Amino acid sequence: MRTSAAGSSARGQRSGGFTLLELLVVVAIMALATAGVGFALQDSGRDRLQREGERLAALLESARAQSRASGSLVRWRADATGFRFDGLPGAGLPAHWLAPQTGVRGAAVLWLGPEPIIGAQQVVIVNAELPGQAVRVATDGLRPFTAQALQ
Repeated sequence: MRTSAAGSSARGQRSGGFTLLELLVVVAIMALATAGVGFALQDSGRDRLQREGERLAALLESARAQSRASGSLVRWRADATGFRFDGLPGAGLPAHWLAPQTGVRGAAVLWLGPEPIIGAQQVVIVNAELPGQAVRVATDGLRPFTAQALQ
C-alpha cells in the first residue's frame, strides 16, 4: 500500500538534520564561551598562597603523625630551594613549594616531636610576586596546624 502520492519522492526534500557547517559554528561558540569563563575564574594570588599554606599544614600534620608513630623527633625547616623534614624514616614527603617564588618570613624551623602535645609554633609563608600578602601556618601545640591569611 502506498503512503505518498504518485510521482512524489522524498529525495528532493531536505531532511530535518543539521549541516556540518552549522555544527562547527555551534562548537566554536561553545569553545569561546568556555575559554571566557575559564579566564574569568582564574585563581587570584591570595587563593594560591592560601592553598600553599593549607598544603604545608597538611604536610606538617602528616610529619607529626609519622613522628608519633616512629617515636622520632622531626624538624621542619625552610631552605633556599624549598623545605625539608629532618628525622623522618623513609623520606616520602614533598620538599618543595608549589610556586617557586614562595618562601618563609622570619623563623623557619618547626619541631614536631613524638609527644602528643608540642609547643605552640608558627611559620609565615610569603610569595615574592604577592607583596603585602602572607599566610600563617600555626598550631597551639594541641590542635592541628591550620593556615590563616594575614592582613
